[in-house]
Formats: sequence, C-alpha cells, structure tokens
Amino acid sequence: MRSTALLLCRRQQQRVNSTPSWRTFNRLSASARFCSCHAGPVRQSTKPAQPTAPPPVSASSSLWRRNASGSASKNQLNPSPVDHRALGTEQELFTSSLYSPGSPLFLPNGTHVVNKLLDFLRAQYRQYGFQEVITPNIYKKSLWEISGHWQNYKEDMYEVRGRGATGETEGEVGEDESYGLKPMNCPGHCLLFKSQKHSYRQLPVRYADFSPLHRNEISGSLSGLTRVRRFHQDDGHIFCRPQQIKQEISLALGFVDMVMKTFKLGSYRLLLSTRPEKDFIGSLELWDSAESQLRDALENSGREWELNEGDGAFYGPKIDIQLQDANGKYYQLSTIQLDLNLPQRFGLEYQVGEGEEEFDLRNPGKATPVMIHRAVFGSLERFLAILIERYAGRWPFWLSPRQCIILTVHQNQEVLDLAEQAAAKLSGFRALLPTFGSDRESQPPTPLASTDPTFLVDIDNSSDSLGKKVARAKKSKYNLIFVVGQKNLADQSIEVDIDGQLKSSDDGGAAKLRGLLAGVGAGSSTENGRSMKMRIEDVHPLLAQLEKHFL
Repeated sequence: MRSTALLLCRRQQQRVNSTPSWRTFNRLSASARFCSCHAGPVRQSTKPAQPTAPPPVSASSSLWRRNASGSASKNQLNPSPVDHRALGTEQELFTSSLYSPGSPLFLPNGTHVVNKLLDFLRAQYRQYGFQEVITPNIYKKSLWEISGHWQNYKEDMYEVRGRGATGETEGEVGEDESYGLKPMNCPGHCLLFKSQKHSYRQLPVRYADFSPLHRNEISGSLSGLTRVRRFHQDDGHIFCRPQQIKQEISLALGFVDMVMKTFKLGSYRLLLSTRPEKDFIGSLELWDSAESQLRDALENSGREWELNEGDGAFYGPKIDIQLQDANGKYYQLSTIQLDLNLPQRFGLEYQVGEGEEEFDLRNPGKATPVMIHRAVFGSLERFLAILIERYAGRWPFWLSPRQCIILTVHQNQEVLDLAEQAAAKLSGFRALLPTFGSDRESQPPTPLASTDPTFLVDIDNSSDSLGKKVARAKKSKYNLIFVVGQKNLADQSIEVDIDGQLKSSDDGGAAKLRGLLAGVGAGSSTENGRSMKMRIEDVHPLLAQLEKHFL
C-alpha cells in the first residue's frame, strides 16, 4: 500500500472554469526559520519626474520571458499588464472575506513567502544593529493625545470601547476611557525607550517591530494587497544623538538600496516630503531644522531626488522611496522620517556627560534624542503585491512557494519508497506520513533546529504518464522538477529539470546556477543543458546554496 497519494485539490475542483489542481497528501513544508513606516495614501506625483530608467529586463520581471531557446521574447516590447489579485488567486497565495474587508487572509503558499521576507529582514537587522520588539495592538486614547494622533489622525483610526462605567451602563470603574487600535508603532517605541535609562554611549538605540497595524481606510479605496485596513510594516525607530543623524540616514538609504538590488526591483526615486500646510505638530524652527538635515543627507547620497512639498507626516519631514511596478505605476515603499517632535512630547531623554556636544547647562546631564522612523519594505502586503506582479509566478527559488517537486516514473513500491526518501533528503527533514501510528511509521520526528535549512518538496506519484506530470509541474511553475524511476534505484540518483529556475533567473543568476551544478558534479543529460543527473545526497547542499545566494 502506497504511503503517499496524490490528491486532487478540492478547492480548485469547485472553481468555475478552472482545471483541477493537485497536491501531494503529505506536503513537506519548510519549518519557520525564522513607517512606508507611516505611509499615507499612494499618490502619483504631480511634479515632472526626473528621467528614470525603465524597469529592468530580468527574469524576475513580468516584462521578460525566455523562449525555448533561452532568448528574450519579442513580447517584452508590448507587455500585458499583470494584476497581483489574479496571480494571487492562481498561485493560491491569499484570499479575502466580506467579513473582514481590507484584511487579507494568507494561504499557506502566501504565508511561506511572507515568512521568507521576514526571515530576510531579521537577518539584515542583526547586521544593522536593530533589536526586535513586540508592542500592544491597542492603547488608551490618552496615549494618542500625547503623540498627537488623536488630534491629527483620529478619522483614520479604529476607536474601541472597553468595559468602562459610563454612569448609564454597568462597567469597571477607571476603564471608561476610549481605546484606539494602533495605526503606527512609534508611540509604543517611545514608551519602550522611556522605560529604561540610556547613556549617550549607548546611542543609537534601534527598535524593529512587525506588529499588525490597522487603519480605517475608505471602503472604496481598498484594493487587493496594495490598499488594506490591516497590514504589517517592517517598522523601525532609531533614537540617536543629533550628531548621529547623518550617519543613520546614510545607513538607512544604503539598506534600501541593498534590498532593491537583492530583489532585482530596478530603478526607484527619492522624494523629500516637507511640512504639511496644516495639521502638524511642533514649531517651525524644529521643522526647518529637520528638513535641512534630510536635504543635506539626500545631497550627500549622490542620487537624484525630487521635492514633494507639503506631503510630510504631521510630526516630521520624510524621505519617501517610490518604486515603479510592472505596469508603470509608482508606489511608495520605503520611508525615512526625521522626528524632533515626538521625543519632546513623550519627555524622552538620555544621560550626557559634561563636555559632550549636546550638553546643556539649562538641563545638565540630560539631553533629548532625535527619533528616526524608517521602513524598508514599507507595508509588507504592498511589497508582496509588487513582487507578485514583478515575478508573475516565476519566483526566485529562495522565495518560491513551489520550490521542488518529485515525479515518479513507475508505480512499483521500490520507486515510490525512493521518492519518499529523496523528498526527506531534499527537504531537510522527514515529514509525518499518513501512515504515522502504524507499525511502519511509529517514531515521532526529532526536533529541528531553526537554523537548519529546509525546503518545500511536493511529490506527484499519481498513475499519470510522465509527460502529463511534467506538464502539470511546469504549469504550476515549480523551480526544480525531479524525476525518479527504476533506473535510479541502483545508484540512488535523481534527474533534475532546471528549466523553471532558469526562467526565474537573469543571465547572472543562470550562470551562477550552472556553476553550482558543476560544483556538485551534476552532468547534463540533454542537449539544451536543462536536465541534469545528480546523486540524491548532493541535492540538499545545492538547494542551500541557491537560498544563500538569493537565486
């Protein structure tokens, strides 16, 4: 009796005008290894934009395809627009519900990609000196009054009532104050900074937070993942000394540039968004100082930038980083905001020694830090939407929700067993099988370390012909398609089709892939060099290298 069975996906069977999809019963899923910081509505710039390069012609872009010979398709001159909502459904990434408008529900495939993005950020945070924190989703109205959100942002917040005693209804005394679901993380991070004593020698202090945020957007503006009510940001706040501003903003701009290059997102533009005409907090002197320092940082960056007058946050000016999507529309992603107001409103301070630059005789031994708000991805949901459209189903291996699939050629038990053994070795662990609890599968899994590299491996052991299995796998856009049959039993080898991975790679990535294959002794078994024969033992180290090199 076979220990694994390929089941038709009932969800897709029930869809109208769709072909049945399929999924192995025991999918080997990877273990978790694991503002704009305050982005407002996405606005098209009304100012004449500086000439920018078109989106790069790369395999990660929907503007680019390879044909069978490996050359660029002629269709790149007139690309068809792509929509992340349709692709998200096709690839089983996310869905939505009338019961929670503007709050995406991520399916396992989409959750895998989101977790990979978070893993990536957490690894970079260690390099950039950020410490991850966790903060509440709800705060009393009085906190939002201190921060200025209640006066300037209330209509975009969700107000919540507690168990308060109002005099008309029963409740708990002292709990009659309104609460607000947080639209931003900055007040909570101010509370964290204030909860401890800090010396000038300890600054900068950098906090990172992935807590969900809520903003009461107008229902007519909601759209897929690009405009939502519940979302996540790679939110970071830096508390630093005035003389550290230039260096911190330079580091933030470098972080942004590294992300754009790693994800092959192409050109982007920098905007300096200045003080709004109304509904802002703080003195004009503080605003002028902050805008001047951001302007100096942009000049020192060596990059072209544009002035976006009046579009700053209500508490400070900002540098907005806008990315052009596959359809030519600009979206705000990253933001770097300089805030001299919130630290004063929250009474933040650090200890400073006499003789230091910021030492003040009027308040000896204490100084107020500067606060820098920064987000690199901005909204993770919006960033994911752009990736979905850029990659158009051809995900790089390290992000892909469909990394590997093993196809069996024969139905005899030896081949089926070899497929299961290969899946365990490729994925980096042995998943629970449907036979767990029987005499054959009686031992529970041993613990996996969070640092162990694990990968997604599906098995198609159906009775269909190999040709049909390959066609299905290619339609589903698997990066690597493996085949095992009777001939692989003796030498414990496996055939691998790298066509999907080549289509997700630019020329540099394709060359690196072939170099890695040569390094593990994989020999081409076809004239076009897209099918290789490998030892099963050599595949997992290869997959680890693909992930390490962001291929």
